[in-house]
Amino acid sequence: MSSVEAIRVRLRPTMSSDLDFVLSVEQDPLNRSFITPWDRTQHEGAIRFPDSRHFIVEAGDAYASVGFVILQGCRNPNRSVELKRIVLRPDAQRRGIGRTCIRLLAHMAFRDFGAHRFWLDVKASNVRAQALYRSEGFVEEGRLRDSVRTASGYDSQVVMSVLDSEHAARHPGG
Repeated sequence: MSSVEAIRVRLRPTMSSDLDFVLSVEQDPLNRSFITPWDRTQHEGAIRFPDSRHFIVEAGDAYASVGFVILQGCRNPNRSVELKRIVLRPDAQRRGIGRTCIRLLAHMAFRDFGAHRFWLDVKASNVRAQALYRSEGFVEEGRLRDSVRTASGYDSQVVMSVLDSEHAARHPGG
């Protein structure tokens, strides 16, 4: 059994009462360089907006809250669902939880939302995340050069996606 299979992971819809936790994970200094944090109002909108899905990531035997994820485009007429955000507490990283989340979210995008394309963008400096996405079948589509302002200047965004046919080939039988 691999470490990915060994840890239990589930996604549950985010409630307004979870937003202090969401903001604390997002504001963690070890996460800030990899994301562009949102304010409470933006997260509230993602919880309520029918085109988005905002989930708390729960893991381990007790299903403790370890992070959150956001999908957008769940009702996109072009069948293109975006993984807008995946953020885990630093102590929950490098344990296979992120990989399990990516797999759960891809299955959700293709099976539940009928997506043709599941995509994301990731900062070019976040090479560890890019390696994870590649290992899960995502393909780089291009780069938005110097598109994100950072504390030290600018960073580019790498756009990556996996298509339904590619996902089905990697995961026969769903």
